[in-house]
Amino acid sequence: MAKPSISTTAVDRRAEGLDTIASVLPIDRRDELAELLTDQDIETLRHLVNEGMGENTLRALTSDLAYLQAWSLAATGSSLPWPAPEALLLKFVAHHLWQPDQRDIDPHHGMPATVEQSLRDQRFLRSSGPHAPDTVRRRLASWSTLTKWRGLTGVFSAPSLKSAIRLAVRATPRPRKRKSAKAVTGDVLAKLLATCSTDSLRDIRDRAILMVAFASGGRRRSEIAGLRREQLTVEPPITVEGGPPLPSLAIHLGRTKTSDSKHDEVVYLTGRPVDALNVWMAAAKIERGSIFRKIDRWGNVSKRALEPSAVNQIVKQRVEMAGLDPGEFSAHGLRSGYLTEAANRGVPLPEAMEQSRHRSVQQASSYYNNAARRSGRAARLL
Repeated sequence: MAKPSISTTAVDRRAEGLDTIASVLPIDRRDELAELLTDQDIETLRHLVNEGMGENTLRALTSDLAYLQAWSLAATGSSLPWPAPEALLLKFVAHHLWQPDQRDIDPHHGMPATVEQSLRDQRFLRSSGPHAPDTVRRRLASWSTLTKWRGLTGVFSAPSLKSAIRLAVRATPRPRKRKSAKAVTGDVLAKLLATCSTDSLRDIRDRAILMVAFASGGRRRSEIAGLRREQLTVEPPITVEGGPPLPSLAIHLGRTKTSDSKHDEVVYLTGRPVDALNVWMAAAKIERGSIFRKIDRWGNVSKRALEPSAVNQIVKQRVEMAGLDPGEFSAHGLRSGYLTEAANRGVPLPEAMEQSRHRSVQQASSYYNNAARRSGRAARLL
């Protein structure tokens, strides 16, 4: 379905509005979003920035809002109404949680082909089949949050909506998958680093990304992509018996996914990761702003930061270059790999959590339990 015409002036105005948001929230599809989002959408996002909402939450809200607007335009021919009527919410569920077997019988079941193609053409839809229930719930939650921030009351708690989701999930059960099938433990990391052996800017950058992301406690890809020079503080060298002092850096993460706005999360780098980071910043002449940036085909370093998705692509590329299966690893494997490696080396759980900044002992301890079970006596009875 064709999108309604929008004046060039309106698009330019929204693009400028997105630029003010991008100073806090990296946006890699500014021009496309300027055409898709409404003036009120931009004002809502700007308001959330001014309220000090965390970057990860803002990024998720922006992504979900863009998807919802694209879906609404494709499915109804108009932008999202605020507040959304119950019938539209039910339509959203029906378009995203459907049964493949039923579609074989009824081609009109689920998302219409024209809507699906429109979302694919705009790069909003990549996988085939129904959406994951958690994805649908998250987008509905974002829709509800944005409705409240507009000072409106939605119907997201309607019994009919809850019932529709519950019945759809029950009809199309999905096994829960890990974000990364395998953890990037120390031995795997060594293989990835071995692929960064030249003096090219790309190898120097990727080596620094891998080492910093792992050694800083398994940082999330959004935290690595958004890392800025201003977040680094040089610390006194660490004295080592029988060797030269090791360089040390503090990384001020500020507000993170699991912390509140008043708490500045800090993690530390020591030794080789600090050297790798310093080599990259010197080679790329990065004195301020974003640390990890794009490199074009001619070897020029961009002024713009990498997108979080690019960090994931770098991990997968290095995995493939190392002769491993890229389908089994992702950027999150660095996070799970850090805790798994800490468990394998006997690092106490509380100490490892101080560096990883995990809030949930239950979640963090699962990596320790798996490591203990794999090497314990119970697994070696024969």
